[in-house]
Amino acid sequence: MSVFGILWMPLFYLFWSAFSPGKDTGVGSVWALLLGSILGLTLFFLGPLVDPGGFDRSRWISGFVDIVSVPALLPLLVYVLFLPFRFARTWVAATHFALLWLIPDLAIRTISWSIQNQPFHLVLVPLLRTALAVGIPFFISLMQYRNPMLILAALLGILGLPLIAATSYWAFFSQRPLPGYGCFVAAMLPLGAAIGVSWYRRAYQEGKAQVS
Repeated sequence: MSVFGILWMPLFYLFWSAFSPGKDTGVGSVWALLLGSILGLTLFFLGPLVDPGGFDRSRWISGFVDIVSVPALLPLLVYVLFLPFRFARTWVAATHFALLWLIPDLAIRTISWSIQNQPFHLVLVPLLRTALAVGIPFFISLMQYRNPMLILAALLGILGLPLIAATSYWAFFSQRPLPGYGCFVAAMLPLGAAIGVSWYRRAYQEGKAQVS
């Protein structure tokens, strides 16, 4: 399980990059890896920001802040903050930036979870973080179509996905597999949709290039 926790994110990043190649001078990738490493090391030594408690609301808040949602949303927020600067305009897309950020962060967390003998963290958390890192930018991309229904669905997805992911973690930790699996499937659906859309766009572009 430790191997999965370490290798999942870099392997998924390579998989995602095959469908969604983006422009990059290399600087954005370096920043993502550097900041992810700094955050991972800092939190490794500081410990959790929220006392996890037992199986009640404090555990859910801890899962949201320390384990699943905030760690995956933070690189997206940093990416947005960097965008006004000219040097960031040639960077890879937000999803690439977030996935790269999470590679060293998850590797460092995997060491901690392995020491603490928390095996389900090593599989569930990387998958949920991936769902957020890909799903949130996917919902944001829906807004460009300016369709009221799509915009509403996108807003609900942006607000709800982090909550659903944290709830899945909490349910599994609390040994409530039925809501855990339900929330896990719901959290992974935008990831599957994003992969399908990226694959279709790549196939369409390649087909169009061959025709021309």
